Amino acid sequence: MLRLLMLTIFIPYLSFGQQTKTTSNDNYTYPDSSWQLVTNIAKNGWNNDSLNKLRLFIIDSTNSTGVVVIQSGKILFEYGDTKETSYIASCRKSILSMLYGPFVEDGTIDLAASIEQLHIDDVGGLLPEEKKATIKNLLTARSGVYHAASNEGDASAMAPKRGSVEPGSFWLYNNWDFNVAGYILEQRTGKTIYQLIDSMFAKPLQMQDWNINEQRKTGDTTRSKYLAYHIWFSTRDMARIGYLMLRNGRWKDEQIIPADWIKKTTAVVSTRKQAVEEKTAYYHFGYGYLWWIWDEPYNKGAYQNAYSATGAYGQFITVLPKLDMVVAFKTKYDYGRQTSTDVYLKFLEKLVAARKQ
Repeated sequence: MLRLLMLTIFIPYLSFGQQTKTTSNDNYTYPDSSWQLVTNIAKNGWNNDSLNKLRLFIIDSTNSTGVVVIQSGKILFEYGDTKETSYIASCRKSILSMLYGPFVEDGTIDLAASIEQLHIDDVGGLLPEEKKATIKNLLTARSGVYHAASNEGDASAMAPKRGSVEPGSFWLYNNWDFNVAGYILEQRTGKTIYQLIDSMFAKPLQMQDWNINEQRKTGDTTRSKYLAYHIWFSTRDMARIGYLMLRNGRWKDEQIIPADWIKKTTAVVSTRKQAVEEKTAYYHFGYGYLWWIWDEPYNKGAYQNAYSATGAYGQFITVLPKLDMVVAFKTKYDYGRQTSTDVYLKFLEKLVAARKQ
């Protein structure tokens, strides 16, 4: 038992899959059926002792059930059961942003279209001012529509009076926006979000644990007819999603998401300063198109151009371009566990600090 405990604490990474060959394209490395491991931690610029201490921090100070850190296309560090699928909470919204990309590029979706033009209405009716909101407003959480969402878990308690805000002028993290954006994508493409994930991501990325039959929508249709499109991923498949973003939408020889869309959606639309002034700020972040973006004064060093999907209870897909790194971090809520965002940010700080100077 002592030997097993020592192995758990002091081996920097353990892989749940066999080491298989990887594919390199344009000087980038991609996983095939499973991820390769970084075979020499120190040679690749990382401090072994610091990564061992990071493992102890995860055990002692978080409730994480899975962590995968990808460095230049290979696993640098992992913890927990990375193949177990569970609910990724609001990370679903960043996934939706990715799905939009090809359909904006080919003209299937016009971001300037208003919800009135799309014949969007809801329980009890929308106000004339609210119907002016565009798809872009929905994707950037600036719709000005403060109708109740079918599910909780947003900042709607801080919403201004309905009809008092011009669409596009005020940022508020609002599930109504996100759920309606999901509905519009399905209506414009003729496919469900889960079918799109299956064809656009699961197959080309060789996602190891995706199960379309596990996915389901939820919500109270007496509040709003637009349901929340909840998603179940494994940690190691979350890492594939993040790695697709890091590689600007390209996977091996296929451009799955337009690179321009990746750039557009991960740039700040609503600054952290604005959010502080509007009393809707969230930690170190500004907001783009359904992605949280490190913003002033935190977007320095390793966090330059960094962005993250985040979800309740401790779900994160973080992309750190300066380190050529992706971090997938999961906390399975079914186990009654939670990891707060401030604890996760401390985890990231310790991870970044493990890089040899």
